[in-house]
Amino acid sequence: MARLKTVYRCQQCGHSAAKPMGQCPGCAEWNTMVEEVVEARPEALLETVAAGGRGSLTSFSSAVVALKDVGQDCEKRTAVGIGEFDRLLGGGLVPGQVVLLAGPPGIGKSTLMLQVAAKLAQKEPFLYCSGEESLRQVSGRAKRLGLAAEKLSLISETSLAKILAAMEQVKPWAVVLDSVQTVSHPQLTSSPGSVGQVRECAAELVRAAKARDTIVFLLGHVTKDGSLAGPKVLEHIVDTVLYFDAEQHDFLRVLRAQKNRFGPTDEAGLFEMTEGGLKEVSDAASFFLAELGRRAQPGRAVGVALEGSRPILVETQALVTPTRYPLPRRMATGLDLNRVLVLLASMERHIGLHLEDRDAFVSLAGGLRLKDPALDLAACLAVAGSTRDQAVPADMVLIGEVGLLGEVGRVPRLESRLKEAAKAGFTRALAPARGAKDLPKILGLSIVGVADLRAAASAAFGGE
Repeated sequence: MARLKTVYRCQQCGHSAAKPMGQCPGCAEWNTMVEEVVEARPEALLETVAAGGRGSLTSFSSAVVALKDVGQDCEKRTAVGIGEFDRLLGGGLVPGQVVLLAGPPGIGKSTLMLQVAAKLAQKEPFLYCSGEESLRQVSGRAKRLGLAAEKLSLISETSLAKILAAMEQVKPWAVVLDSVQTVSHPQLTSSPGSVGQVRECAAELVRAAKARDTIVFLLGHVTKDGSLAGPKVLEHIVDTVLYFDAEQHDFLRVLRAQKNRFGPTDEAGLFEMTEGGLKEVSDAASFFLAELGRRAQPGRAVGVALEGSRPILVETQALVTPTRYPLPRRMATGLDLNRVLVLLASMERHIGLHLEDRDAFVSLAGGLRLKDPALDLAACLAVAGSTRDQAVPADMVLIGEVGLLGEVGRVPRLESRLKEAAKAGFTRALAPARGAKDLPKILGLSIVGVADLRAAASAAFGGE
């Protein structure tokens, strides 16, 4: 049986060679030669396994069908049973869906997938393929997490042909591959984890998933800059891309959808790493404020951000201190630094805040990283409070986008944000004047509309 025909192609200039080279002869760049398949035969999986892992693997195709004849009720979702995960996926999993779960090593990808596998294996056969750990290690983790499922099958294998053969034998409803960097295609000579191996192995698994309507979870490791043979080369192949976002030693895990063909991409799932595994954070409002209390303190202000359809109460902290250096420092944690610099300039211009000889540090408590402009007003008044040694009232929440001219602009879904603040116990709110006048009354919450930074500072501190 004929083997796949491959070449090594430079990812910078496109120069191809029959053998691997450290330096490209075409552009003189180093480590850019990647193995690629230029010819492939569409033999079936069973032929491949019977040939001892040689030959091409599975493929799928579909007949030409008119758009009007395609059924509209073909997407039958199945809920996993983990609320944060289901909401992130858009309600559940779709048959044939290929999900890429990426993140730095040790962040909790294997833990989450084992919890998902235990949930789904209670109803349908599930295959967990581990290329990094032995079966004893996987079983030991399941026992520590208190997971048990009769229909969950395990296999420790790195050969793609044997993994596909196991799928043909078990006929699972869903498969987890942990991780895609450890799997090798039997007909590629490059090492596992290279760009060519990762891309071709993922392509074969996608074909198998679509042909059998099997859900496939691919786990992938990425470096800090998301480079090398990580999930970046797979994002256009799979249906859904989920990224874990967290600091290295932070207990909070934020799972974001960067691509989803079957659901929204603006949602985020919140998980807390505990001894019993990843625990979903369903009440995000109280989660980020529980340890901080309601004590009024200069440099502290609470805003309401929107993650997808969920409003989250977030504390913004600011520290402004005198400096003896000619260039004051500006740092931001959790917020975009360029955005913070714009806000600092706007405050200097419109409310007379003198920061030319002071260091300014702005941070979001709880390890969150958000880009919602509705947090601008909270960040501004936290900086102003730290500079003037004045505190924003503890029962006040601040919502609004601040522009270059110092105006406080309206934000989307203002009513839902204010209702979440009222539910958390806040009694006063500063909101954009243009949006506040159209809002219905919210029980227990007094809403003050402000048009600019000067009016907001006066309402929060009792004067300019």
